[in-house]
Parts: sequence; C-alpha cells; structure tokens
Amino acid sequence: MAKKPIFFSFHYAKDAMRVQQIRNIGALEGNTPVNANDWETVKRGGDRAIKNWIDDSFKYKRCIIVLIGEETHDRPWVRYEIEKAWNDGKPIFGIYIHNLKCPRFGKSRKGINPFTKLNFKDGTKLSSVVNCYDPNPNDAYNDIANNIESWVDKAILQRQKVMG
Repeated sequence: MAKKPIFFSFHYAKDAMRVQQIRNIGALEGNTPVNANDWETVKRGGDRAIKNWIDDSFKYKRCIIVLIGEETHDRPWVRYEIEKAWNDGKPIFGIYIHNLKCPRFGKSRKGINPFTKLNFKDGTKLSSVVNCYDPNPNDAYNDIANNIESWVDKAILQRQKVMG
C-alpha cells in the first residue's frame, strides 16, 4: 500500500525528539523534518515567510496530524496550521505524545487538546468534530505504530462526511 503524504504539526522546541520517533515508524510519508538552522532562516524572514513555508508544506498533503505535547495548545503556529487545515478542507486529528520518552526531557505532562481552543461561528468547538488519540501509557510507541494508519483513514472519512 502506498504511503499517504501527511503533515505533522507540533511544538518544535519541546517535542522534536518525540516527533522523530513517530516519523521513524515509517507508515506514513511525513513532511521532511526541518533542521534547526533552516527553521531559524525561515523565522528570520518573519511571519510572512513562516506562513509561506507552512502553506508550501501543506501542498499535496492528505492529512494533518497534530502531535500534542505539554505546550502544543499555546503555540501560535500550531494554531495557524490547525485553522489552515480546517479551512482548506484537510482531514486533521491529534495524537497525545506525552508518554513517548524523550532523551532530553523524558516523559511529560499531558497537554491540553488544541482543538478545544477553536470555535465555529455558532460557538461549537472544533474538538467536537476532530478526534484526539491518547495512546496506551505503557506502550505509547507501539500503540501509535499499530494505529496511526487507521487513524489517518478515519480522519479522511470523517472529513469527507463533514464536507458533505
């Protein structure tokens, strides 16, 4: 089966090592990790350059996965990526990654669902239509590895239903 092209949204400074573990699962065709030097170059270009980088990175992606760490919900660029994904009609979902061990930070506290921070015009929260998965704390890596493809498929079907 062909790998589905996806985009990972996450808090770079805190969660890059946890995210790399998920990329290494190899079940999906994730966006290529940006190295620290390249990211600093993009950031020096200001907000417009960051938006352009995100917008370019979203092209041809079948699904957006928000990897939720302890501070992900407060990250402005994660919020932008969530809003862009939704407005572009992209399937999107979240995976809590606090139970993946990071060599620098160990495990962390569970983050707040970032989809609860965004509302539709009628006041309904985005979290009412976007799933978040909380992998088994005793074996988070294998739980993610065994389920991530089906979670992507479910998000794609769910988004198709929402769009009618």
